[in-house]
Amino acid sequence: MAENRQSTVIITGASSGVGLYAAKALAERGWHVIMACRNQPKAHQAAQSLGMPLDSYTVMQIDLGNLDSVRQFVKDFRGTGKSLEALVCNAAIYMPLLKEPLRSPEGYELSMTTNHLGHFLLCNLMLEDLKKSPAPEKRLVILGTVTHNPDELGGKIPPRPDLGNLEGFEAGFKEPISMIDGKKFEPVKAYKDSKVCNVLTMRELHRRYHDKTGIVFSSLYPGCVADTPLFRNHYPLFQKLFPWFQKNITGGYVSQELAGERVADVVTKPEYSQSGAYWSWGNRQKKGRQSFVQKVSPQAQDEAKAKRMWDLSESLVGLVKVS
Repeated sequence: MAENRQSTVIITGASSGVGLYAAKALAERGWHVIMACRNQPKAHQAAQSLGMPLDSYTVMQIDLGNLDSVRQFVKDFRGTGKSLEALVCNAAIYMPLLKEPLRSPEGYELSMTTNHLGHFLLCNLMLEDLKKSPAPEKRLVILGTVTHNPDELGGKIPPRPDLGNLEGFEAGFKEPISMIDGKKFEPVKAYKDSKVCNVLTMRELHRRYHDKTGIVFSSLYPGCVADTPLFRNHYPLFQKLFPWFQKNITGGYVSQELAGERVADVVTKPEYSQSGAYWSWGNRQKKGRQSFVQKVSPQAQDEAKAKRMWDLSESLVGLVKVS
């Protein structure tokens, strides 16, 4: 009987950080977790180090910086015969010290491919699986960040995200183009731009598919996880000082474990069934603090930009030719 089937969630980038702790929290709530990761042995080891029972998770290969790998993952997942009740797009790379852009096999700038285009393709392909699930409610959650929003303190630090008029996407996004706005490569801005695209994607998924499918689409900023492996490519001094600063000066620090619990809440709890919402816990991260629906940045509210970004992204990932 369908009612007795165990719910399955896919979490990208679940071998460390927030994704790993979200996997643990969801496994503890009785879900089967597909840990979708680049490095399978590392993911197994990480799951075991947190004491996750072997039958509570399956590690599967995906490299979001390679669109063929995303397509292969979808085939592999379908081969398991599992139904899909939730998808969590968590994986991200942040390489602030790069002087020149790295490229995906398709020729696109790598952080935008990994953080946005790979997830965009995955969401579009997995919609079918979510729709087919017999569960009464399905959810698709995309991780956000305060740095996407210049209206928030954490988003005011330059360079600020700016998608321009999507000139880079319009031009095909390949060498010599590395930025969505077509301007000079800036690795920190590339990351922030990709996170704006994540929010635009969530809102556009909601606009296009929520009424038709009943799938709940949402994003969340689980708080400042200052010691996340996301910062592993930053200066060692930054990696030391940033957590200290967030714990002792701003009060914004959130542990990886608490952030993982918050992701699990947004996947499972009835109070997070509002589609199109961007959940936040504010800037002072006390454990008992209540979540609320945060206003997204002006760019992420731009519906015309969202539609155009969607069309151009479809073209770049090979889902459709843009007119």
